[in-house]
Amino acid sequence: MIVVDASVWIDYFNGRSTPQTDRLDDLLGLEPILTGDIVLTEVLQGFKHERDFREALKLLSLFEFREMMGRDIAVASALNYRLLRAKGVTPRTVDMVIGTFCIENGHCLLHADADFDPMERYLGLDVVR
Repeated sequence: MIVVDASVWIDYFNGRSTPQTDRLDDLLGLEPILTGDIVLTEVLQGFKHERDFREALKLLSLFEFREMMGRDIAVASALNYRLLRAKGVTPRTVDMVIGTFCIENGHCLLHADADFDPMERYLGLDVVR
């Protein structure tokens, strides 16, 4: 299962062509895509126009949905955050939760956010190339 981070969806909905949005285009319809509550919030909160908001919600509703934050992920995220802090890295909390969710559930992450790079390096986050 592939989790697509908000960093990619935002570029995708804004019509930006990046390696990650191109990869998303390649994956759509071929690979199972998962979206989660945190990613959904990050993506949808940025729309200025109601029509665009509704269209994005309709598209994102086509994918499997999971709640990303619960007690187990909260504790694992805190542990992972502490490990990265000990290595001199300070990721954003929301990215820490998304990355930990992927690690704990064996999902790959498609992203365009440097906060995930140390998670890949030190925590074994599997990313889509």
